[in-house]
Amino acid sequence: MENNFYAMMSRMKYIERWALMRNSRPENVSEHTLEVSILAHALAVIGNKRINKNLNGERAALIALFHDSTEIITGDMPTPIKYYNGNIQGAFKEIEAEAARRLLSMLPEDFKEDYESIFFPKQEEEYIWKLVKAADKLSALIKCIQEEKAGNTEFSSAKESITEAIKELQVEEAEIFMGEFMVSYYKNLDELT
Repeated sequence: MENNFYAMMSRMKYIERWALMRNSRPENVSEHTLEVSILAHALAVIGNKRINKNLNGERAALIALFHDSTEIITGDMPTPIKYYNGNIQGAFKEIEAEAARRLLSMLPEDFKEDYESIFFPKQEEEYIWKLVKAADKLSALIKCIQEEKAGNTEFSSAKESITEAIKELQVEEAEIFMGEFMVSYYKNLDELT
């Protein structure tokens, strides 16, 4: 498995998201991680500019790039199953950790240290990881809005529960993003330009 890491990362584009939902447009993990990276960086910028924090936006974007890469091995587990109860959630966290270790084993030995903190959070970066989680939820909310705009009502209840999940995270940067930037996702191309 040595040196297969980057080839494995390129396979994110083959992992489809939202498996239990009827999609007007499919979304893969590669597309999702790009959006989460953009959003995580934006949340760090919001924290720095609006709340006077000192957050590393580049680090947030980097962690976001790899946040779902374990799904190359595990597949995308639908949220209702993944969070059905504490036992399943705990077991899945163990599976994800094992998948992360397996991916790391595909790197040359002298590269592993550079990637370990991307897959396994350091305590001092706990808030950056929380920003990535908020960005992940914002990306899911954006997907719901896009599906709704396409006339797909399949995502209506998901939109409500994801909005609530974002509020429960209590990430001020995400609340600011929703207040200042989310309305733009309801616009069409002509309205955006």
